[in-house]
Amino acid sequence: MSKEYSFNLSKLFDKVVIEAAKQLESFDESFESQIRVADERFGDFQANGVLPFARKRGLNPREIAQELVEKIAPSDNWKITIAGPGFINFNLSPKFYLEWLKILGGTPQLKSLLSRDCPKKIILDFSGPNTAKQMHVGHIRSTIIGESLARLFELQGHKVIRDNHLGDWGTQFGILLLSIKRNQLSLDNLTGEPISILEELYRTGNALVKENPEDLEEARQELVKLQNGDEENTSLWQKIRDLSLGSFEEIYQLLDVSFDYSHGESFYRDQVEGVYDSLLKHKICSEDQGALVVFHPEHKRFAKQPFIIRKSDGASNYATTDLATIAFRTQEWKSDQIVYVTDGRQRDHFEQLFLTTQKWFSKEKMECPALSHVWFGTILGEDNKAIKTRDGQQVKLMDLLNEAIHRSKRMIREKNPSLEEEETDRRAKIIGLGAVRYADLSQDRTLDYVFSWDKMLALQGNTAPYLQYAVARIHSIFRKADKTFDEVKKVNAYPKTESERKLARKISFFPLTIEQTTKELKPHILCGYLYELATEFSSFYNQEKVMVENLEIQNLRLFLCERTRLILETGLGVLGIQTLQEM
Repeated sequence: MSKEYSFNLSKLFDKVVIEAAKQLESFDESFESQIRVADERFGDFQANGVLPFARKRGLNPREIAQELVEKIAPSDNWKITIAGPGFINFNLSPKFYLEWLKILGGTPQLKSLLSRDCPKKIILDFSGPNTAKQMHVGHIRSTIIGESLARLFELQGHKVIRDNHLGDWGTQFGILLLSIKRNQLSLDNLTGEPISILEELYRTGNALVKENPEDLEEARQELVKLQNGDEENTSLWQKIRDLSLGSFEEIYQLLDVSFDYSHGESFYRDQVEGVYDSLLKHKICSEDQGALVVFHPEHKRFAKQPFIIRKSDGASNYATTDLATIAFRTQEWKSDQIVYVTDGRQRDHFEQLFLTTQKWFSKEKMECPALSHVWFGTILGEDNKAIKTRDGQQVKLMDLLNEAIHRSKRMIREKNPSLEEEETDRRAKIIGLGAVRYADLSQDRTLDYVFSWDKMLALQGNTAPYLQYAVARIHSIFRKADKTFDEVKKVNAYPKTESERKLARKISFFPLTIEQTTKELKPHILCGYLYELATEFSSFYNQEKVMVENLEIQNLRLFLCERTRLILETGLGVLGIQTLQEM
């Protein structure tokens, strides 16, 4: 292939346009090419940067675009046209598309092509359930968004550390310890669902301390004993933590989610005093009504809204442990970036946390990693209210996942009643869990979305089953052709028909999609692309006969099928969704 080649075609055209702009006196370093996917009526890729650049300087954008195009060296790989007030369109040749598709190779080659020249060490903080409580439907967004971002970063060659920052320390344990002792409960002999038992004990204990000040004081003393290292309370706390982790792990295994660490708040309890001392020394925090707080006078909202790092009763809180956590991740793990995945209600907290961290690290002469808060909206029921059970309780996450598998199993049995039970179960798990996952990830994470079983399990529309079916159809094509994927990679014919070219065009947008998804940390961008690719493949399949007599054309169409499968499976893999060879 030509030296002009770049795997990410948007970067190729960015380079082409910028190099041409450098040759013109009217351009300066502030010029940006603004490469994007073009309207297919005009081309494949489009440079939009001339228009804002020219208008800002009182120049004629069309004339400027013409001057710039004249400086671009001619190429057999594309044609250049100017549209409207100065949009520069690149129309790729069929030959170029074929050569580009050939270099994709298999999954390892694709990963190599997507890998960044300067990989980062990225810490992903997600899921973060509270111990002694069951994971509910509210935890699914953090868990699957976080895992998809981890896979997205890994696809590009970054080193990712997954850290499950558990809520395993705090005032709730005083109440729980009191309740366990009052009920003379042995944590070594719990049967059934131990977390349900612990959850109920906490609820009854919490009701008790609200009604009786003496019980509240006793719960506080149990907490103090725990914080001071009391042997009995520490042993009970460890058992609670272990039982909780075991319960969480069942869900994580089902969702194919794993963590490198599950340090939790407790891991940092011995480090909080050092945080107080350092912030006080540098006069970043001050005492206010008995509490230690940080104000940010340069910030309109946080000039008067305190960031409390120690409560008036002397207890630490989330802010304290979060500061200690960032310090640890920076010093011990040498992180380049830390990404937090939580619901949108915590936006103020993280904004204040990041501001405080930056000031603190600056005073300590420490390099601050990039800090990102990936926040999300709420899952709603079909009544547009927060999703709940009929008795008003939060939906248990395990119940939701099991329901998805059950519904998928019923659907599979209706379509293929003769299928063996073991295979039915396997497919039901892949389809059901994939449907739940995709239904969430395909939504803009910053918005609330309505949970609908019928929509997410549909074989039509923007759903996981629709994408899984496209992959299964390609496997079916190859079974009928009696060929392997490797057998169709020597291709000589170019994509010539409209549907062939449109499919090749859509495949070529994958690197740009990965780039955009990473830039915005929004998996729905990738979901939207995969749906469009599957739709384009369906159109291609309906318009073009694959097994034609002309072997060159047959091989080309099989090759296009194979490349579609590669991108769909890779993209779905990033989302944590498995595929099937048959549905």
